Amino acid sequence: MINWWGHFGLREAPFGLTPDTGFFFPARPHQDAHETLQYALSAGEGFLVVEGEVGTGKTLLLRRVLNTLPARWQAAFVPNPGLDPRGLYAAIATEFGLPSKGTSDALLKRLERHFIALAKKDRQPVVLIDEAQALPADTLEAVRLLTNLETEKRKLLQVVLFGQPELMARLGEKSTRQILTRISFHAVLQPLDRREVTAYVQHRLRVAGGSEALFSRWAEFALWRVSRGLPRLVNIIAAKAMMLAYGQGARQVARHHVVAAARDTLAARKGVSIAALAWGLALLGLTAAAAASWRLLG
Repeated sequence: MINWWGHFGLREAPFGLTPDTGFFFPARPHQDAHETLQYALSAGEGFLVVEGEVGTGKTLLLRRVLNTLPARWQAAFVPNPGLDPRGLYAAIATEFGLPSKGTSDALLKRLERHFIALAKKDRQPVVLIDEAQALPADTLEAVRLLTNLETEKRKLLQVVLFGQPELMARLGEKSTRQILTRISFHAVLQPLDRREVTAYVQHRLRVAGGSEALFSRWAEFALWRVSRGLPRLVNIIAAKAMMLAYGQGARQVARHHVVAAARDTLAARKGVSIAALAWGLALLGLTAAAAASWRLLG
């Protein structure tokens, strides 16, 4: 594979799509959600939900939470929500190092015994489920049954659901409303604003060992517009723009590289008129140049 990022003096590619907690950027909504999740877990809250549109960084936040849990927590991560109840219990049992054979009832009792044993050692189990909006209705009910496990003083298990907005719509349905009433914490991850996109790009470049000025000011502005502040889209378009700049031998990513990269990205084309964006950026550039000329003449 061509090491195109080395052209820009980087140690590694700065805009990969695989969630890498080394690149975690503490944007306000993500940092707030992370800190509140830590507080809610330490307070013993049973049911927690993190909601966000596609590409807002839910999975990266989930991995950040996993990596920063205190030692007294024992965590189970379920990345595949398309499971029936028995499959869910088996997946959680495997994560906790327990046998995964048996019926749903047998697995539930095995998990309960494990949670009681952890409680006696002052340890707390937590299950984190990604893409929870895809959980079948009967599996959502199975999750609720897990959170019924408790002593007189505390919940034996805490559950954190990470999902798209459709998750909250599903929890509002009659068949799942019992879960909705148990949610003690609900965070919503918003897209990044213009300044946050600039800071996000510069942060990732810095972590990768490069210059924060690799993207021009206008390139950063264009990147915010075409990505709509969605970190995943920022990564896709920024990586493509860098490869275009590399192919042309340029040392800095310019706005035309970002616009061209956006034209090649279906999700970006659906969100904004690329032609209108290019024209608008050109007008802004002319306005800025004119203002600078007037200042020099003055």
